[in-house]
Formats: sequence, structure tokens, C-alpha cells
Amino acid sequence: MSSMKPLVAFALPEQLTMQVAAQALVQLREGLAQQPGPTVVLDAEAMRVFDSSAVAVLLELRRVLLTQGKTLQLHHIPQRLQDLVSLYGVSELLPA
Repeated sequence: MSSMKPLVAFALPEQLTMQVAAQALVQLREGLAQQPGPTVVLDAEAMRVFDSSAVAVLLELRRVLLTQGKTLQLHHIPQRLQDLVSLYGVSELLPA
């Protein structure tokens, strides 16, 4: 049995649009502040309704984590979100 603990993923909300981005960002920042370790994993599997605001929220979360000496890793990114990240040219900033 391995002594390494698996990374704990923090779930992104089902909806992340301009209407809810500010509130979601506050909640996500609070949740991520509690995550131990150098890498914080965000699980995007539940995301169903989102727009370009989701990319902005993810970039802000990445910025906050970097100030804490942590890195951000995304899991289960929907194809449409990957397409938005590529469209805005920030794929290298939001690695899957």
C-alpha cells in the first residue's frame, strides 16, 4: 500500500456564467484556501452551463494560488471549456 495520499479534487459548480461568477469566485476562493499541499485540483466534471466568465474565474483562482505558492490543476474539463481556454490563448496557464 502506497503512503502517498491522492490529490483531493475541489469540485467546480454546475453553472459558471457571468450572472454567478462573482459569487462563485468568492466561494471557490474560500474553499481553495482550505486545500493543503502544493497542488490544488479543480474537478470540472459537474460543469454544464458556463461562458467565458468561467475562464476568467479559473485564471483568477490560478493567480490567487500562485501568490500562496501553489499550483492549479484541472481535471475532467468539458470539451467546450477546453475550446474556450484555447480560444483565449491561455491553455498553458490552465493545464489539464
